[in-house]
Amino acid sequence: MSETFDLIVRGGEVINHAGRGLADVGVRDGRFVRIGDLSQASAAEVIDATGLLVMPGVIDSQVHFREPGLEWKEDLETGSHAAVLGGVVAVFEMPNTEPVTTNAEALADKLVRARRMACDHAFYVGGTHENAAHLGELEQLPGCCGVKVFMGASTGSLLVADDAGVAAVLASIRRRAAFHSEDEYRLAERRPLARTGDWTSHEEVRDAASAMQSTERLVRLARASGKRIHVLHVTTAEEIEFLSHNKDVASVEVTPQHLTLTAPDAYERLKGLAQMNPPIRNAYHQAGLWRGIMDGVADVLGSDHAPHTLEEKARPYPASPSGMPGVQTLLPIMLNHVAHGRLSLERLVDLTSHGPQRVFGMAAKGRMAEGYDADLTLVDLKAERVLRHADMASRCGWTPFDGMTVRGYPVMTIIRGKTVMRDGEIVLPSQGQPVRFQESLAV
Repeated sequence: MSETFDLIVRGGEVINHAGRGLADVGVRDGRFVRIGDLSQASAAEVIDATGLLVMPGVIDSQVHFREPGLEWKEDLETGSHAAVLGGVVAVFEMPNTEPVTTNAEALADKLVRARRMACDHAFYVGGTHENAAHLGELEQLPGCCGVKVFMGASTGSLLVADDAGVAAVLASIRRRAAFHSEDEYRLAERRPLARTGDWTSHEEVRDAASAMQSTERLVRLARASGKRIHVLHVTTAEEIEFLSHNKDVASVEVTPQHLTLTAPDAYERLKGLAQMNPPIRNAYHQAGLWRGIMDGVADVLGSDHAPHTLEEKARPYPASPSGMPGVQTLLPIMLNHVAHGRLSLERLVDLTSHGPQRVFGMAAKGRMAEGYDADLTLVDLKAERVLRHADMASRCGWTPFDGMTVRGYPVMTIIRGKTVMRDGEIVLPSQGQPVRFQESLAV
């Protein structure tokens, strides 16, 4: 008798940790059970992937979906729709909401709200001076992907600027903690450098030294505590070089925005739409980030999806808020870099699925392998699309890449064996479940 499956994805070019080549993918009970020649097998559902690339599902480990408290910018449902339209199967959402996610009650509230989400999800707990002693317990709660700490003030009220506060957080945690690494003391000194209405001064206010000083402090504190850290949205060439020598304690995230946009052009062209923290920097620093990808220093790609309305963004600098949407464009932007020879598909897969699985210890997720969640992103590498404000599902309704033509585009998002997005349409809107994590990492 021929083998039977719930789903077979047939005839696509499969790429995973084992290599790249034509293969079929068999799914049963929401898990991968066979990858290979399944031409003699049958299934309740068969997807013809001829001519398509079949990738492990893309994971975005840094998004701000703004719920609760800031839903006019985004909410968990609209943010998840943007995610699956961009080929993303799971997101890790940040704690700087209103109220902030700093206790078990706030985390539980988000998990209830997340039942409306189209993609799988986990939530960071914000580290503060007040809850530092309890973070070891909070990070073990179901649906928590870890602790997030802001060393420099950004959007929201969370801030742990001092070494003693960071050390207290590190002393409590048992898993890897994620850090927004900018030195608040230097930022405070430099804020008077902001020129009203001149977004090019944003990079001067939040200069490269602000990031480097903070990251050096952070690594020193991590070594002293014997704990592991994850440095979010690294933006400087100097940090990449420094972190390349500290990979035993620090993992590294880079973003498509910093790999694609450069100063001063981005500020002159996009004004407030180019403003984010840490800032878009010049070509020298961007080249350093690409070296970090080529040399294996970067571990993950995160979008840092952080939407604000166009009205808010139109305020004259520095009254305009920092942050830009990106979860829907993360994969298209990086596929375009692949098409232009800047990045291999193998490295892209590592940065968007295998990397998050390793860094955060996801359980049975993040790999196309037998026994893992059957999460797939199907891509048409030949498709050309023009990114437009009007096509963005985020409530904010814009993208910094409006008008950009990209080559390579996601055409299907499959989560735990169920098709959630097909050809630009969401066909299963409330599929999301909490991501699970390996218990062995919590010791």
